[in-house]
Amino acid sequence: MVFGMSAPKFASASRASIIPLLLIIFVAGMYAGLIFNRGPEFSVNETALVQRIGALESQVAALQSQINEMQARNLTVQSINQVYLSVKDSIVTVSGIIQSTDLFGRTSYTSVIGSGFVVNLTGEPLVMTNYHVVSGVVNGSVTFVDGEAYPFEVIGLDKYSDLAVLRASAPAEKLVPLTIASSSGLSVGDLVIAIGNPYGLESTMTSGIVSQLNRAIQTETASNFSIAGVIQITAPINPGNSGGPLLDSQGRVVGITTAIITGSQNVGFAIPSDTIIREFASLVETGGYVHPYLGITGYSLNYAASRAMGLNQSWGVLVQTVISGGPADRAGIRGGNQSVTVGGDSIRAGGDVILYIDGVKIKSMDELSSYLVTRYPGQRITITVLRDGAVREIPATLGARP
Repeated sequence: MVFGMSAPKFASASRASIIPLLLIIFVAGMYAGLIFNRGPEFSVNETALVQRIGALESQVAALQSQINEMQARNLTVQSINQVYLSVKDSIVTVSGIIQSTDLFGRTSYTSVIGSGFVVNLTGEPLVMTNYHVVSGVVNGSVTFVDGEAYPFEVIGLDKYSDLAVLRASAPAEKLVPLTIASSSGLSVGDLVIAIGNPYGLESTMTSGIVSQLNRAIQTETASNFSIAGVIQITAPINPGNSGGPLLDSQGRVVGITTAIITGSQNVGFAIPSDTIIREFASLVETGGYVHPYLGITGYSLNYAASRAMGLNQSWGVLVQTVISGGPADRAGIRGGNQSVTVGGDSIRAGGDVILYIDGVKIKSMDELSSYLVTRYPGQRITITVLRDGAVREIPATLGARP
């Protein structure tokens, strides 16, 4: 059976590869015939011949390039198909009912649906999904690709990273975990594959690329805090995809799809696998995860804002407010004390500009949030700020997010 599947591809590749070779042989034969068979009555313009041969060689090179591109495209399509076949049995539909009561005491029920996947990071195969998929759900179940469904219990939740861990009452042979790889190896332009259940359409696969890294997004579940370190992708995702795996070209989990921008095209977001790896044990053992906390609000500096405030600094985080009694307040970080309007935005000027944390350049609030999310409460950091035209270093101890 293996030979039967592989032979057509090999034959096609062989036929494609021999075309340029035949052209080269033809060119060489023509050249040899003209050189060695010419007699006294035959003359040839060798310069024109060389130019013609060069033109034919260019055509051969262009043809070979097209063949290589076609083979690469065919390989990519086949690789994505193989990824899907290798992971589909580990991906589930997560569904349930949310019960609510209105002001008049009337009860209503809303069905919810999302996606999930099996992982094993603590010695027990469990199901990973989004917090917003299962928050408040009753009578929840996970359904595998073969249609078999089993109830689950929620054993860990983190609304600030939109993560949830479920224990499904499924037979051991159904709980085949996916491999999780570190998302730190991702680069912009890498191929990624999303598999989930958009609009309840089970086992749907889309693909795209990583369009940016270390985004910070705000969702309804995270209150006033941002979900940091997020992967931005072009793979189309829709309601119902939430909680499904984001895979690399080898079928390894590098993230979990979580959100879209309403009305956008091919702009989606995924929580990185490094966040899953970092939080998983705590979610299983304690039911939650404690995030680090600095206690500021900030504004990402740009050229226009810097000019409006008379700053000789076009990047960094301008501290807007410092939460009273928080870690930044105790460390002596200063917030803004005057209002400036830039491009319709009201900005508090006069505060510290954060340039580095522990020597890592911080150009924006996204980068500040993405750096802090990898720290932990009680950890000491060094914040480099620009204050009154002078650069200074301020030590601080991170707290726990309230």
